[in-house]
Amino acid sequence: MEGTIKYLILMRKIVFIIIICMVSFGTFGQEPTKWRGPDANGIYPDQGLLKQWPEDGPELLWIFDQMGEGFSSPAIAGGYIYIPSMMDKTGYMFKLTMEGQLVWSVEYGPEFFESYPGSRASATVVGERLYFLSGRGKLVCMQTRDGSILWSKHLVNDLNGVLNRYGFNETVVVDGDKLYCTPGGDAQSVVALNRFSGELLWRADGMHDKAAYCTPLLIQLPARKLLVTHTESYILGIDSDDGTLLWTFHWPNRRLEHQNTPLFFEGSLFCFSGYGKGAVMLSLNADGSSVQEKWISEAFDNRMGGAVLIDGYIYGCGHTNRHWQCLDWETGKQMYMSAELTMGVVIAADGLLYCYDERGELALVKPNPLNFEIISRTAVTNGTGQQWAHPVMHNGILYISRGTSLMAYQMR
Repeated sequence: MEGTIKYLILMRKIVFIIIICMVSFGTFGQEPTKWRGPDANGIYPDQGLLKQWPEDGPELLWIFDQMGEGFSSPAIAGGYIYIPSMMDKTGYMFKLTMEGQLVWSVEYGPEFFESYPGSRASATVVGERLYFLSGRGKLVCMQTRDGSILWSKHLVNDLNGVLNRYGFNETVVVDGDKLYCTPGGDAQSVVALNRFSGELLWRADGMHDKAAYCTPLLIQLPARKLLVTHTESYILGIDSDDGTLLWTFHWPNRRLEHQNTPLFFEGSLFCFSGYGKGAVMLSLNADGSSVQEKWISEAFDNRMGGAVLIDGYIYGCGHTNRHWQCLDWETGKQMYMSAELTMGVVIAADGLLYCYDERGELALVKPNPLNFEIISRTAVTNGTGQQWAHPVMHNGILYISRGTSLMAYQMR
């Protein structure tokens, strides 16, 4: 009898340890993929990457060239790659192996085929579920195993949203059981849905403003989680728990377009977009309930290429002057301007910048606040259409999508 009791106690301890490990490693609460890296700031955690490329560029491992039109970046989760594309005005989600082999492609509905036709956003993957917002406003929850649609909502038809000039261009944010997106319009600007059912949890009135192509940023503060996004004329600060609109900051530009996700670091919030307005640094109070303007840079009018913060300096490019720039995070002082590449996208990994311009030049750049220091460069010639999609780094491989093609470059 005593032996049986000891055995049961031991088994209970083992089961408890297994449960703790499962929770710790995300079996019950998987981490969602995020737009522009695990911290949504354009910086990827990969280490041991090449510090200089061979003369003919980094090795191209494979090309998947069976897609159509679009500007989406891949999402990588669970040992697979997910990327949307448009063919004959219809959107498809593709699932690939890490070797670039097709697992399945599933239709999710009509895509945006007017101005700059093709898919826009990237997928957000959480465990066995994938979430994606089409350019026409259809939000789908798909089963990653086979692509079957578990539920869907339409931001215009179901949530009274407004289809903007270039459609919807938002990679939805998932946190816990909530999914955040921006229908825009008079009824609400931002909503939270139950990610398992699609049920509306709350709606936030963001000054009755339309969406402006921005993927929101979720900020964990001691007092709350703050959701920050940019609509056509306002930067919004929203309590992610209940949708309370805590503050607004009026910041329109000539085209009312704000594609870049803000950057946040130690109480400061950096918001930036093209079309002449530039960038503003806001000081966020401790509980996230208010902001104050710290500085403005009209020259850093980055249209949709993102920016990264490294060692106290912001790196990215402008739109009006198309120069690559470096700004001091604290003061906004411009450290340099360079026209060595035309405007484009920037990410960072292992202490170096990866700059991908609209002409298809890919450059490895040292983050140096004194000058734009290119170490290596190569040309991306495969694929079709504009070279606008943001590269993704994963396990030492750089993924670049361009229209019909997704390319994988070895960076180790």
